[in-house]
Amino acid sequence: MQDPESHHPPGTLSRRGALECMTWAGTGLLWSLGGGLPRAVGLTRALAAEEPPAPFTFLQISDSHVGFNKPANPDASGTLREAVAMIRQLPEKPAFIIHTGDISHLSKEQEFDDADQILRDTGVPLFFVPGEHDLLDDDQGRSYRDRFGRGTRGAGWYSFDREGVHFIGLVNVVDLKAGGLGNLGTDQLAWLERDVAGLSASTPVVVFAHIPLWTVYPEWGWGTQDGARVLACLRRFGSVTVLNGHIHQIIQKVEGNVSFHTARSTAFPQPAPGTASSPGPMKVPAGELRKVLGITRLNLIHGREPLAIIDTPLAG
Repeated sequence: MQDPESHHPPGTLSRRGALECMTWAGTGLLWSLGGGLPRAVGLTRALAAEEPPAPFTFLQISDSHVGFNKPANPDASGTLREAVAMIRQLPEKPAFIIHTGDISHLSKEQEFDDADQILRDTGVPLFFVPGEHDLLDDDQGRSYRDRFGRGTRGAGWYSFDREGVHFIGLVNVVDLKAGGLGNLGTDQLAWLERDVAGLSASTPVVVFAHIPLWTVYPEWGWGTQDGARVLACLRRFGSVTVLNGHIHQIIQKVEGNVSFHTARSTAFPQPAPGTASSPGPMKVPAGELRKVLGITRLNLIHGREPLAIIDTPLAG
């Protein structure tokens, strides 16, 4: 992988449990690393400078779906621009931004071009993993990799280090399994084992992929079939944070030293697990979209304590 400054690149949960630990969240999260442990601060809180960010911060955004223009959000590019504008106003520039997939809606050249132009306006390095919507073309994901995955391995996986933290970008949207479950495959899992083999167990690890690596709601394909193998590989580490997108809402879980967090979309909401016949873009009443696209402040508490979440909507 190139240096971040230049690179542009098992658990299950019942429906009731998912609803209890779900909260709608927002267009972006400002992740801070203090003492090697990540935590997230909502952009509104960071903009207001109510809580100074730690010396090392990074952002996660997800599911921009540039090109989407249906009633759930007729201007997905516009809401992505709003998120970028908030990022530009932050009093302290983040070290980089992680985008956890579905940059585009239909993998069209123009969608990738538009997304690239909007995201470059953040003025900070960007790291990507693809969503299934980024691999809909006929060239096996080459268009995505040419723009956002240069220097990566296989379908776009890679790792890098910053401030003593090991970051791992995984791809689980190739060869989806029954019902749309994510899949990593033997080659990528073998690479992961080699990648972390030489790390000390005290090294904080942040893993990011598009589809959740834990089973959120298998009936809708919200999980990764071989995700348990990733978690087994990382079990020896004292601090592991797993960031995902795909489901367009915040669901969190803590299992031992592993904290799981799914991010909101910058484009449109999806229904809560099991509350509709199927997942997909969900239209909200007029004037309510930016309330659904609120922002969430999170404190990642490692160990047995749950995530502390304060939800602050963008409007209302």
